[in-house]
Amino acid sequence: MKRVIVTGGAGFIGSAFIWKLNREGVDDILVVDSLGTGEKWRNLAGLRFSDYLHKSEFLRRIDAGTLSFSPEAVVHMGACSSTAERDADYLMENNTRFTRTLAQWAVQRKRRFLYASSAATYGNGEAGFSDRSDLVKLRPMNMYGYSKHAFDLHAERTGLLGKIVGLKFFNVFGPNEYHKGDMASVVFKACLQIAETGRVRLFRSHRVECAHGEQSRDFIYVKDCIDVMWWLLTHSDVNGLFNLGTGRARTWNDLAKAVFAALGCRPEIEYIPMPEPIRETYQYHTRASMASLRATGCPLTFRSMEEAVHDYVANHLQAQDRYLCSASRNVRAVESRGADAGINDPGVKVPP
Repeated sequence: MKRVIVTGGAGFIGSAFIWKLNREGVDDILVVDSLGTGEKWRNLAGLRFSDYLHKSEFLRRIDAGTLSFSPEAVVHMGACSSTAERDADYLMENNTRFTRTLAQWAVQRKRRFLYASSAATYGNGEAGFSDRSDLVKLRPMNMYGYSKHAFDLHAERTGLLGKIVGLKFFNVFGPNEYHKGDMASVVFKACLQIAETGRVRLFRSHRVECAHGEQSRDFIYVKDCIDVMWWLLTHSDVNGLFNLGTGRARTWNDLAKAVFAALGCRPEIEYIPMPEPIRETYQYHTRASMASLRATGCPLTFRSMEEAVHDYVANHLQAQDRYLCSASRNVRAVESRGADAGINDPGVKVPP
């Protein structure tokens, strides 16, 4: 594997995967994205790649047959990932049609193609979280989830799914997510909240059978995701649609306590009302079935949530440079702090 196109390459998972490619000796990479005026460009600053194209120019060249970069693989992480996006036309064009065009282009040229689907395609989970489910029976609860589901259905209907790899990412967290705003993980937000107030705010439960903060998710560290992605990229005999989670559900309370432990602070959690607009569509539980991916022979080994949170906090959020950087290991010695450490402890502060 020498030449790779990574769309969404300046984004969270895309830039993390370029870091992984660099560590595997691959740096002839075409990065495709839309940088705009935000801070996403910082995700690229410590990485090695050969060229960058705006997503619109990239698609124009694909359509015109004038793209000069000839890859061995295409890793398509580019999409609008906001679950709050309401412009359905934009999502269908950007998330669905773009993926259809690129997948067809890659398959026609016999290039390896990996793309990002989403656990949002499962909706409220009434049909379960198995990637072997009948896709037609799934009912996403937001337009973002549907835009991903629409391509999954297209790929299955046209036979593309037997020639490409789709990944249904569950709750991914880790370095290089800093530009995501409201879509950033609770780990990142919790560190900021603890630095500012000494406590973490979680949504109250609005179901009598679920205590506050006991809503659960399948949380997975981005470094584990990119290891799986690399394995799939280099095993061309494996194709299909696969979940990418840990196969375990942990509560928001567990996650918050893991952040406090990584910072050496005593847990202080405040439960706030869940906004009314999302109460009816809020997921109280997700857990990926990992049987399909395990059956391929993929060596699935994931960090525990506590290990992953500690690595993220200690080696990135508290590091001088919190971004993934191909020139260094992004590891520093972390001073051991007791459980009684206060919010004024210098190790608790998060770099801007």
